[in-house]
Amino acid sequence: MQAANWPKTIQQREFHHVRTVLLRRPPAAPAASAADSEVDTFKSIYKQLIEINTTDSVGSTTEASQAMRQRLLDVGFAPGDFEVIEPYPRKGNLLGRYKGTGLKKPLLLLAHIDVVEARREDWKTDPFKLQEVDGRNIARGAIDDKAMAASYVSALAQLRREGFKPNRDMVLALTADEELGDSPANGASWLLKNRRQDVDAEFGINEGGRGELKNGKPHAHVMQIGEKTFLQYQFEATGPGAHSARPTPANTIYDLAEALVRLRQYRFPVDINPAARTYFERSAPMQAEDVRADFLAVAGGNPPADVVERLSNRGPIIGLLRTTCVATMVQAGHAVTAQAQSAKATINCRALPGQDLEFVEQKLREIAGPKVKVTQQVREEPAPGSPLKPELMQVVESISGSMWPGVPVVPTMGVSTTDSRHFRAAGIPMYGVSGLFVDPDKTGVHALDENIGVAELLKGREFMYQLIKRLASQS
Repeated sequence: MQAANWPKTIQQREFHHVRTVLLRRPPAAPAASAADSEVDTFKSIYKQLIEINTTDSVGSTTEASQAMRQRLLDVGFAPGDFEVIEPYPRKGNLLGRYKGTGLKKPLLLLAHIDVVEARREDWKTDPFKLQEVDGRNIARGAIDDKAMAASYVSALAQLRREGFKPNRDMVLALTADEELGDSPANGASWLLKNRRQDVDAEFGINEGGRGELKNGKPHAHVMQIGEKTFLQYQFEATGPGAHSARPTPANTIYDLAEALVRLRQYRFPVDINPAARTYFERSAPMQAEDVRADFLAVAGGNPPADVVERLSNRGPIIGLLRTTCVATMVQAGHAVTAQAQSAKATINCRALPGQDLEFVEQKLREIAGPKVKVTQQVREEPAPGSPLKPELMQVVESISGSMWPGVPVVPTMGVSTTDSRHFRAAGIPMYGVSGLFVDPDKTGVHALDENIGVAELLKGREFMYQLIKRLASQS
């Protein structure tokens, strides 16, 4: 029996059915926002880049460069805007530009895409598969330096989708072999020698800076404006050797060991350069009371001996105070039943800007003594520091202050080495600033289980997007 209010026609019955289904359907989820879409795109780029093995032994920065180029072509860049340059097999570099009006000289965005070796058996997870564990991204290159490289590609792609028209060209250089130092395939060095006109810029952004977390909270935003010079030497003791059952006083291992003990005990003179002084001055208010007084004493330029002694025992600080030389590798012996005929040690030095490099070598020869030969293996050319450009500092401090209120931007001298040195030596100022906040003691960079917080990574990417856009908009 048909109810009195039942629809009489097929069309009425179909409408009634559709209306009933719609009323019973749960509310639709809100559409993803544009911001969510950009986050997802960045995560995809970051994952893809990390999972391309770019180690020296078996990896390929060429493959990584090709993948990042395709990402940029996919958002509308012309094929001629970006190219993969491979001067050596597997050692490709991505070079190109987002063209601007030419009102200002170009901005260089530099990042290396090679990574340090990592063995699966040593890590908690596969180092070449991005893993998220307890809110942290774990993988080789999670920070160094694929986080910045992926941020650049993501930011340029977003700006392209937005139709952004910059007042200067933005030059992107993703390079090979930064981790190998003096390698002929070092992409930054090769590009400067062979494609200088294509990487020329008013200034550039690179790795070398970081945000620092203290007890899990943002503490300081460190900006690298200079760095030390990389030097490498070999200590070698040689002798005739002997049967281990009939040992002789002439023992190359003992001779080398005595030289290394003398090296351990020696400290180069303190020299507080302007970049280091700025770091101590700006970061002093953030230190505990006893440390704060020591920092201010150093910032004054002539710290007492007891202050220097205390700070020299703090690993992150000693490199700001003086040139350092340290033994990093030892090799000796040819048989367990024989005294070694040769004993060698690699000595890695980081010299302060302005340091007399001949003095460093002379001091090492004195330390080694007459029984140990000293051979220089690597000597990078010193590079000047970069000036604190007001127009750059204003932008960095403005964005940083809005994202991490109350956290100061602290310029400093880098105690390690980056590819910025090549560009500084060529007259292009470089600034290490990333917006990537980490606990310096827990990153695993160059070590096991390299990691960065997921939230910190995403916020760092947003910082880089805003930084690039603001710097490219300057008139």
